[in-house]
Amino acid sequence: MGIFGRKESTTAPATAPATVGPDLTALTGDYTIDPAHTTIGFVARHAMVTNVKGSFLDFTGALHLDGEDPAKSTATLDVRMDSVETGNADRDGHLKSADFFKTDEFPAMTFRSTEAEALGGGEYRITGDLSILGVTKPLTIDLEFNGSAKDPFGNERVGFEGKAEILRSEWGLTWNAALETGGFLVSDKIKLNFDISAIKQ
Repeated sequence: MGIFGRKESTTAPATAPATVGPDLTALTGDYTIDPAHTTIGFVARHAMVTNVKGSFLDFTGALHLDGEDPAKSTATLDVRMDSVETGNADRDGHLKSADFFKTDEFPAMTFRSTEAEALGGGEYRITGDLSILGVTKPLTIDLEFNGSAKDPFGNERVGFEGKAEILRSEWGLTWNAALETGGFLVSDKIKLNFDISAIKQ
């Protein structure tokens, strides 16, 4: 079983070459994440029957890509927690309150990479320190390289799509309400989704 649940083919010949992925050597350099074309999203289970999706609208980030040695690549991300948006003003206000993000006391969520790995076939894994509510714990993000292009304004762009999961309680996000039918209003497991467009400096 490969990353993202893809099974290896059982019919491929034993001598089939390994998938090495795209050659990123020419893309080596420093990049700034473009917030206008990037999404930092999350999904939480609500009342055990449906998913609530949200995102953060105010953030900055940077990438350093090393095409010859991907292990030397790095990533940073700083997110303003009061920029959370779920499509419902009351819910957004609750998330900003002392029950959840405590944005007055802890205005930012940060990620600082500590390790990067090329898995082959355009797939990568980056591990780092995620800080929320003053609590720092490791987070591993699986990334897929979506390609590179030069836009009409002369910017050289790269794109990545990433996924991760956390248990919010490990970062002190413990508010909940019991349901009469059993279980809780908000899931502990949160899915994180990243659609990243970054511009080379």
